[in-house]
Order: sequence, then C-alpha cells, then structure tokens
Amino acid sequence: MSSLMSLLLQSSSSNYAAFYGFMGCASALIFACLGAAYGTAKSGVGVCAMGVMRPELVMRNIIPVVMAGVIGIYGLIIAVIIGTSVSANMSIYNGLAYLGAGLSVGLSGLAAGMSIGIVGDAGVRATAQQPKLFVGMILILIFAEALGLYGLITALILVTK
Repeated sequence: MSSLMSLLLQSSSSNYAAFYGFMGCASALIFACLGAAYGTAKSGVGVCAMGVMRPELVMRNIIPVVMAGVIGIYGLIIAVIIGTSVSANMSIYNGLAYLGAGLSVGLSGLAAGMSIGIVGDAGVRATAQQPKLFVGMILILIFAEALGLYGLITALILVTK
C-alpha cells in the first residue's frame, strides 16, 4: 500500500497525469453543459406550452430555465480551475484528483439538469392551471439544483487537495 502511495505522490511518475487532468477539465464542462442544455430545453418546452394558455405567466415561470443554465456555470468554474492547474510535470495523484473533480461536478450537473428539466416542464404546465402550485415547484427545483451544488463543492475540495 505504501509503495502505491509513493508512486502516486511522485512529481513525475507518469506521462498520463496531464491527460487525466485534462480529461477532468473536459468532463466537468461537457457533462455539466449536457445537463444544462437538457434542463433548458425540457423546461423551455413547458414554458412555451404554458405560454399558449397563460401568456401573462411566462416571465414568472422562466425560473427553471435560469436554474438549468446555472448548472453549466458550475462546470465552467471547475473546468477553468483545472485547466489552469494542469502542468506537464504534475503528479499522477493530482491528475487523478482533477479527473475525480471533473467527473464529480459534471455528472452531478447532468443529474441536476435532467431533474430540473423534468420538474420545470411539468411544474410550469401545472402552475398555468393551478397557480398555488408555484411555491411547491420552486422548492422542488431548489432541491434539484442542490444536486449540482453538491458536485461543485466536492470538486472544489478535490481540486484544492
């Protein structure tokens, strides 16, 4: 076990360290933006369908689209931090930590974006028919957004190791 740790902590143990770091950078942005795009598209369809029945509620019900877009920003933050930290002579430990950070924020952003899209679509359509459901929809969206925030926090911890 100690030989594995010493191998991981060596400053130039592998030529793959930078590759893992850049894969973490790409994973953060790609998966988080996939989640943001899905959430934006899915909830945007719901807003458009709701706008046909109740056009006065469109601006009020645009919140799921904005919340989905924020998920992409989480991925961008981590991608920039990782991208500026990767170097040719970094340890494999740091490379794998960056990969873990990128996957953490990216995949949690994908999950959050999917849940925001599904809840946003159904929520804005339901709010058009029964306005009392608006607060409940917002609470569910907040919990969905928290999934992406958990990934961002975990990624920040991994990047600073």
